[in-house]
Amino acid sequence: MGKYIFERQEKKYVLSSEHYDMIIPYIQANCIPDEYFESNVLSIYFDTENSRIIRQSIDKPAYKEKLRLRAYEVPTSDSTVYVEVKKKVSGVVYKRRIAIKYHEAVDYLEKNLPPPCQSQITREIDYMKTFYGGLKPAMFISYHRFSYIDKINPNVRVTFDDQVISRETDLRLDKGIYGRNLLDGGIRLMEVKSIGPMPLWLADALDECKIFPDSFSKYGNAYKELLSEGYYSFIKPNGIPKKGELNLA
Repeated sequence: MGKYIFERQEKKYVLSSEHYDMIIPYIQANCIPDEYFESNVLSIYFDTENSRIIRQSIDKPAYKEKLRLRAYEVPTSDSTVYVEVKKKVSGVVYKRRIAIKYHEAVDYLEKNLPPPCQSQITREIDYMKTFYGGLKPAMFISYHRFSYIDKINPNVRVTFDDQVISRETDLRLDKGIYGRNLLDGGIRLMEVKSIGPMPLWLADALDECKIFPDSFSKYGNAYKELLSEGYYSFIKPNGIPKKGELNLA
């Protein structure tokens, strides 16, 4: 968790319990547990008042970006957390983040106080906040994760996420893990993260198990679920959506 700049390919797979049972023996035979093998990952996603960032992301453009505050386990005021900018350009993911104490991160992102240390990454975060005209906490997402790395190539990482939870209120990491489930029982999300091509053993295993890439954005799915329930209105040309109403005009 100490790395601050990432550039890699990421492929996602939505696994039934049957597919998970089929693929996990291949993973365990060819991978070892990561240094942080099991964790609860908690994130607050930041967005504009009219959800501009996630709406753009859902449209699947060639370039998209997100700003989030991330912790591994529920933080206290002095816990180390990460402020991350995640960008995806033509299928390549770039992630840049700073490590910061939780109370400092809240001051920086929500109260617009300067971070304790300036860097190129904080300048990118500041530019993003300015470009979008102000960002605020928009969605809490958490999940339970198991992480593996390839025995031969440590640049290949495979993760499995379950217990994916979201909430749109009480948007603080220190409030704990609760909210609505985003996945049906038994469903897991598998992600393959690699620098360079996928290893042959994994490509063959996925083919043998008939497992194919899928698109699943945790924040995107949480947003679309709320949209379908009328939590947001649709965007109107002369205004921004208001929470709590569904306007089809």
